[in-house]
Amino acid sequence: MSVKLTTRQVGDVTVIDAVGRITLGEGSSTFRDMIRDMAAAGNKKVLLNLGEVSYIDSSGIGELVSGFTTITNHGGNLKLLNLTKRVKDLLQITKLYTVFEVHDDEAGAVRSFS
Repeated sequence: MSVKLTTRQVGDVTVIDAVGRITLGEGSSTFRDMIRDMAAAGNKKVLLNLGEVSYIDSSGIGELVSGFTTITNHGGNLKLLNLTKRVKDLLQITKLYTVFEVHDDEAGAVRSFS
């Protein structure tokens, strides 16, 4: 199963709920396309909820970094929410935990954009 992405608005913050696996192929391209569309549409406050993501491979990690860069280059901010232990460990091993702003509480994460 690849990743399933749904979006919702919480105030002026766009929350992307990801479910499944972000891996090479369909999962990473789906994620890439959504981030590009959001940046093009002018969404500057993006919160990526990874609470239901069971697995991310190296391609998926690359897409996270690419998405972060895309949103940042458009004057926006991408933050992560609800990392599973596996994803959190992966970000720490790759030293990307220091790049992303990570939150465990959605309300606090939404407030952090203000």
